[in-house]
Amino acid sequence: MRQGRCLGPEAAGGDEAPCALLLLLWLAFASVQGLYFHIGETEKCCFIEESPNETIVIGIYRTQLWDKQTETFLPSTPGLGMHVEVKNPEGKVVLSWQYGSEGRFTFTSHTPGDHQICLHSNSTRMTIFAGGKLRVHLDIQVGEHTNNYPEIAAKDKLTELQLPAGQLLDQVEQIQEEQNYQPYREERFRMTSESTNQRVLWWSIAQTIILILTGKWQMRHLKSFFEAKKLV
Repeated sequence: MRQGRCLGPEAAGGDEAPCALLLLLWLAFASVQGLYFHIGETEKCCFIEESPNETIVIGIYRTQLWDKQTETFLPSTPGLGMHVEVKNPEGKVVLSWQYGSEGRFTFTSHTPGDHQICLHSNSTRMTIFAGGKLRVHLDIQVGEHTNNYPEIAAKDKLTELQLPAGQLLDQVEQIQEEQNYQPYREERFRMTSESTNQRVLWWSIAQTIILILTGKWQMRHLKSFFEAKKLV
C-alpha cells in the first residue's frame, strides 16, 4: 500500500509551521509518480509512508532555488544540500544523512507501520538562500516499484517472456506482504477503537456524575434560599 500525508514543515528547532503546500492526496493513487512542495529557510517537511515488514523504500528528490531577479525557479541548485531523516514506527532513526541538491535515499522497513520521512535544507550554510524559497521534487517508490526492470533484464539477459514473469512474481510477493500486513493493521485499528470507546464511556460516566452532583447542589442551594426567605 502506498499512502502518505504531509505533516507540514517544521522549524529546525522543532517548532511546527503551516505547510507551504497542502498535500491531501499524496500518492493516494498508484498513477501518481511524484510531487513537489515548497519550503523556506530552516523549515522541515515530514511525510508518513506506510509500508509492510521487510519492504524496500526508495526516495528520489531534486531541488530548485527561487531566483528573485528572474522570478523563476533555477533548474539546479549547486552547493545546496538536503538532510534526510527517517524514523520507524517506534520512533528510532533508521536513516540520517546529508545529501546534495539532488539525490536518492534508500531504507528497508524492518518494522511494519508508519515511517516518518523528514527533509530540510542546509540553508544556514548558504547566504544566497537566506529568506528564500526552495522547491523540492520528491518521488517515493515502495516494494516492487523500486525494481528497475530494464536494468535487470539487461543484466540477467532475460527474454521477453522471462521479464514479465519476473514482474508478476514480484507483484505476487508484494501482494503477499500486504496480506501479511493486514492483520497488524486490523489489530492496531481494533486497539485504537477500544481505547476510544473506553475514553468515551468514562467521559459519559464523568458527565453523569457531574450532572447529579450539580443537581444536588442546586437543590440544596434552593432549599437554603427558601428557608432563609421563610418561604418554606
